[in-house]
Amino acid sequence: MMESIKKVSNLEYRIETDFASGMKVPVRIFANEHLLAKMVLDRTLEQAVNVTMLPGVQKNVVVLPDGHQGYGFPVGGVAIMDYDEGVISPGSVGYDINCGVRLIRTNLTEAQLKPKLKELVTDLFVSIPAGWSRHRSEGCIDLSSSQLDDILVQGVPWLLNNGYATKDDVELCEEYGHMHGADTNKVSATAHKRGEPQLGSLGSGNHFLEVQKIDKIFDKEAAQLMGLYNEGDITVLIHCGSRGFGHQICKDYLEVCERSYQKYGIEIPDRQLACVPNLSEEGESYKKAMKAAMNFAWSNRQTITHWTRKSFERVFGQSEADLDMKLVYDIAHNSAKTETHLVDGMEKKVVVHRKGATRAFPAGRPEIPSKYRSMGQPTFIPGSMGSASWVLLGKANSLELTFGSTVHGAGRLMSRTAAHKTYNYKQVIDQLEEKGIFLKSVTRYDVVEEAPQVYKDVDTVAEISHQLGIATKVARLVPLGVIKG
Repeated sequence: MMESIKKVSNLEYRIETDFASGMKVPVRIFANEHLLAKMVLDRTLEQAVNVTMLPGVQKNVVVLPDGHQGYGFPVGGVAIMDYDEGVISPGSVGYDINCGVRLIRTNLTEAQLKPKLKELVTDLFVSIPAGWSRHRSEGCIDLSSSQLDDILVQGVPWLLNNGYATKDDVELCEEYGHMHGADTNKVSATAHKRGEPQLGSLGSGNHFLEVQKIDKIFDKEAAQLMGLYNEGDITVLIHCGSRGFGHQICKDYLEVCERSYQKYGIEIPDRQLACVPNLSEEGESYKKAMKAAMNFAWSNRQTITHWTRKSFERVFGQSEADLDMKLVYDIAHNSAKTETHLVDGMEKKVVVHRKGATRAFPAGRPEIPSKYRSMGQPTFIPGSMGSASWVLLGKANSLELTFGSTVHGAGRLMSRTAAHKTYNYKQVIDQLEEKGIFLKSVTRYDVVEEAPQVYKDVDTVAEISHQLGIATKVARLVPLGVIKG
């Protein structure tokens, strides 16, 4: 495939429509030469080419610097479909619907945190369920079936009304923590059953909660507005999604699409891209269920935020107000949303599939909370447990280059199976201890497969986003304490 990739610049490559029969639009790849070479080693670009063959796809398919092979659709990929004539594809959103990231700032300094770091991380670990376990603990809200349905429809505003969120939490969450149009009747009994005991839990895999410090500030004006005032100040990053609830919805509707796509005359290059027309009965049902999963995921991160604040209060003997534990922002990175974008010189209503990609709108967009509208949307790149994370700021180039999107993480270099063949638990723990990072995890298994070396260099990924001008660097954060499944 490498010989068919056209170099446009040092950070942009293209695969034109003459590469494969059935391609409707090109593939646009944003990466440096090193990252591109990694993408060629798995099916990242092959999957992107497959997406260009879907009905109604518009303009081009985007692969971001963190791109790697996913289920059907590359992780770190963006594609827009015509709203009226295009398709909706569960595999192009992914199993962890609205997996996302939120950042909480505090007024604590590293010097104040250090003596209590282990006590704090241990308290967080006890308070917030992680891993595969379905048992209830202090961190999970004991929901009735009707209460779960209320959350699926209302999202974070339900938590505000029930004492688990503040007005600022709602204001500073993407979509205000609530997708309109969720319908619990489109959610299976199995999904309900899986979701009922899991609200307020991290899960496993690459999900985590990190206590971090601000390592370096690059954009002082933006950082000040976000409440990231000084290098050495303490933040908390939460990375998780819709848990088994969202996974089951994806599974259910992949099966629906696999049964249905042929009756609409749709041809697909890969069964993992099974899809239906956006406005079909099946498509509308999936979107209503997907929105319920998005509301669940925002509510899940909000509940974890609530218990995080309670842990800080216990350990430091101060209230969350005294600690100034305010939400900076919360963003999703697995979604399909109806937006308006410029296509062939005209504004067009489209469905934006972002899989492992975050919205990165520039200043002035009405979707951005009023606090940030004059500046641009905050976005976050979570690193692995031994590397940095980044705060970025959405910029105007994102609309031209990436349909208002940027990277969602570093991107895997090595499969989970390969990680276990290459590293062991002691190696990873020793490496973290050398960096002064304290880890609490449910199992050793997930720790090994999330070793820092299995990911691309997050600083490089952030730098490429910065140089492209799709989302620019605001601050670099480094971990001090981590809890994982």
